[in-house]
Amino acid sequence: MRRRFGAARSLWLVIATLAALALACGGDDELPPLGFEAALGGRTFELPIEVGAYEGDRLFVAERPGRVWIVSESDPQGTLLMDITTRSDIRLGEGLLTLALDPEFASNGYLWAFYFVLPERPPLTRLSRFTVEGDSVDLDSELVLLELDQPGFNQNGADIVFGPDGMLYLSLGDGSASTDPFLNGQNKMTLLGSIIRIDVRESSEAELYRIPSDNPFVDDLEARPELFAYGVRNPFRMSIDPKSGELWLGDVQVSAEEEIDRVQAGDNLGWSLMEGAHCLRRDCDPAGLTPPIWTYLHDQGRCAVVGGLVYRGDQFKALRGRYLFGDFCSGEVWSLDRDAEVAAPEVIAQLGAGLVSFGTDAAGEVLVLDHEGGGVFRLVEVDE
Repeated sequence: MRRRFGAARSLWLVIATLAALALACGGDDELPPLGFEAALGGRTFELPIEVGAYEGDRLFVAERPGRVWIVSESDPQGTLLMDITTRSDIRLGEGLLTLALDPEFASNGYLWAFYFVLPERPPLTRLSRFTVEGDSVDLDSELVLLELDQPGFNQNGADIVFGPDGMLYLSLGDGSASTDPFLNGQNKMTLLGSIIRIDVRESSEAELYRIPSDNPFVDDLEARPELFAYGVRNPFRMSIDPKSGELWLGDVQVSAEEEIDRVQAGDNLGWSLMEGAHCLRRDCDPAGLTPPIWTYLHDQGRCAVVGGLVYRGDQFKALRGRYLFGDFCSGEVWSLDRDAEVAAPEVIAQLGAGLVSFGTDAAGEVLVLDHEGGGVFRLVEVDE
């Protein structure tokens, strides 16, 4: 028995030594130097806000004024998929906020959008479903599921994502200004300042959406049943890892720090009692609040977090399973180890000011958008 244990231990030491040597010599899992290169032949868009995979190895790119394009490397000019510029209000810098393809898009052609409605005052936001026929949206097919007043003309960050459960998740800013004067962040009777979860698989004019029976507040008479989590300020942006099912969120804070959240059902993420990891109000009591995974200060040119995604591509093995996110002003992109006991993100690349959104192509490789310059960029290996 001892000889077997000793032999096994010796074999383990040999394997460990070889693994260490491979790592020291630059093994397959060592992260190369990374940067960004222009995609689509350098084509630019007007205030792009969303990019993702489309049928046939193509991409969709959504512009804030309300246009959505289908493009590819071989056809960067592409096709205009949707134009709601006559319905979407961008006069206050808002317009189309987020776009998502239905999980069953290949069979039902459904496209989901959340946008500011023209010419409503006070501002009104709308969650709608459109139907794609061929490579064009039928605007007459719009089914309006939800409309929300935005009382403060600000903090309207939003993102539509679908989970592995088939449910639609929508993040919603608190709709106010600065430090939440309407106290929406801690008000469970409003959808503002929250993440909602609804079942839209059989949406119709007769029944716009259903409340999932396992929503955390479905039996709470002092809460909206749509709520999945609450206590967010300006949630920009959100993603769900298709492998683990984890929901990740970048929540833009006020003036001192930014935060990254890993959200679970029923979480109170703290806004506006807290800003990041610190108390903002005198009556702040952190007990019962879900703290951020990580926060960072407004220094070194940083100003607003941009939530990203968990990398599941094949190009960079060292990034697999890590959460990538960025900052709008500095353009830095961080990699965060999801399994670490204490989060310690590392900067892996830098785009420049205007980094506004992350997406992936059909192979799961990372794309980012430059909101100010209008470009689409790929994460690539670069020379040091």
